[in-house]
Amino acid sequence: MTPSLDPSGLSGDRLAAWASIATLLERLPAALDAQLQRDSGLTHYEHGLLFALDSAPGRTLRMSVLAGYASSTLSRLSRAISRLEKKGWVRREVDPADGRFTLAILTHTGHALVAASTPAHHALVEELVFGSLTAAQVRQLAAISGRIATTIDSAPAWAPSTAGGE
Repeated sequence: MTPSLDPSGLSGDRLAAWASIATLLERLPAALDAQLQRDSGLTHYEHGLLFALDSAPGRTLRMSVLAGYASSTLSRLSRAISRLEKKGWVRREVDPADGRFTLAILTHTGHALVAASTPAHHALVEELVFGSLTAAQVRQLAAISGRIATTIDSAPAWAPSTAGGE
C-alpha cells in the first residue's frame, strides 16, 4: 500500500509553526557555521565539543559522555576529535579509572581557542536568537525546546553548570 501524500495532517497554526521551525532549522546552523568558520576555523559542532570540554571539570570528558552531550554517534565524534587532535586542540587518553573508556581532554591551545571564539559566537546567538525576544519568551523557548528535545530522545543533554553557558 502506498502512503498517503495528502498534506492535510498539518494545517492552520500547526502548519505555520512547523514552517517556522523548519526554516529556523535550515537558517540558524548555516549562520552559526559561517561565523565560526570565518572567525575561528571551526564548525558549530566542533565549537560545541570544545565548549563542553572547556566547561567540564578538568576540561575532560569521557568520549561516550561527550557524544551524548553532542547528540552524536561515537563514530561522528571520533572523526571530529581526530580533526581537533591534528590541530592540537584536544588529546585523547585512556581513562585511568576504567580502561574501557577514552577521555577527550581540551589542551591549553584548545582552551585559548574557545576563549577567543566564544564571545563573537555568543554575540551572534544573542543577535539571531534572543535579540527580538522578551525575557518571558526566552524562558518559553527554553521550555518548549527542552520538551521537544526530550520527546525526540530522553537521554540527558548538555546543560551549562551555571547560567550564561552555551
